[in-house]
This record gives sequence, C-alpha cells and structure tokens, in this order.
Amino acid sequence: MVEPGSPVAPVAGPAAATTSVILASGSRFRAEMLRAAGVPFAVLVPGVDEAAVRESLGAEGATAEDVAIALGELKAVAVSRRHPEALVIGSDQMLDCNGVWFEKPVDRDHARASLTALAGRDHRLVTSAVVVRGGERIWHVSQSVRMRMRPLSGDFIERYLDAVGDDVRSSVGAYQLEGLGAQLFTTVEGDYFTVLGLPLLPLLDFLRVHGVLAR
Repeated sequence: MVEPGSPVAPVAGPAAATTSVILASGSRFRAEMLRAAGVPFAVLVPGVDEAAVRESLGAEGATAEDVAIALGELKAVAVSRRHPEALVIGSDQMLDCNGVWFEKPVDRDHARASLTALAGRDHRLVTSAVVVRGGERIWHVSQSVRMRMRPLSGDFIERYLDAVGDDVRSSVGAYQLEGLGAQLFTTVEGDYFTVLGLPLLPLLDFLRVHGVLAR
C-alpha cells in the first residue's frame, strides 16, 4: 500500500490527458481497475479516520449510501487540498445486511465472524465514486448490488480463510468476487465493477466528458 502523502507516478493510458487524475485510495483493486481501463492516474492515499466518520454518521441516522458518498468525498477533498488542479477520485464501500453495517475485517477472527453472520443471507453492497477539484465536489455516483451468500460450513470457511490469507482483510465482508470469493455466493444482482470497489462505467463516462479519455 502507498503511504499517505506519497504520490505514485501517473499510469499511462491510451489517451494523452491534459488534466491530471489522482486516485485518493490505497486499494490495489481500484487502481487495477483504472489501470486496466486505460485511465492515466496517480495514487495518493489520504489519512482519513473512516471508522470515526462511519460511526458519527450512523448515529445521525445516515443511510449506507450517505456514508459511502461522504467518505468518498472526504478522501478526495483531503487530497484535493494539496493538488487543487487535479481531478481527484474518492471512493468507498458499505455493506448493509438488514441495517447492520459490516467493515473490512481486521484479522482472521473478524473475517470468520463476518462470513458466519452473512452466510445464507442477502445483503447490499453500496459503492460510491466522488470526483473533487479545487476542494469542491463536482460529480458523484452511488451504485448498489444485492448479493446472496450461500450457507457455509465451518470447515469451508476455515479452508477459504487458509486459501485467501491476508487478502481477506482488503475487502469489506471478507470476500473477493474476482477470486475464490465467487464460491461464496448463489446470486449477485448488479454491476460487477461495483462489487470490486468502483462504479467504473459511469466514472469512465465522466472522464471522457472531461477530456481525460478519448471520446
């Protein structure tokens, strides 16, 4: 993961962008999606206390969508203050299971508890993308996906955690649909990229409109 305050050199895409783009996220999955889509960008990880913001907004009655957008904007604004000329992308995910919010697991025990709680149940995964320039939000989108996790035996959960290893801590809900996490589900209703961590298609459209990508 890139340390806060340490920019990464822009990644070249097929279009020569005249406007710089910064991804305000340490998520390698988001970076890989943008890179694969040919977006020229740099990475700068903001120092944001996400747990405190999530708790505060939850106490105020905010929805999962509200929190995802607020956190995405907070991350982007933090970076935009240092790079006001750039288009700064912030993003966040919220997992809502019958009103209970799940977070990225901090360790194996937390991941096991998350998988056990979600097994055999439906939940919603909400993903936001926010673009900030000059410290002001100029665009945002929020998309949700409904997912049904199949019943999981304790033995399967342990084998899954053994196979995934430390990567289990990088995704909310302790799953990664692009890999072994596909074995956890019976149905996924919604956009695949949204599950991976970024509403990619509407974001690409925004970047085309703003001259970052060829139209």
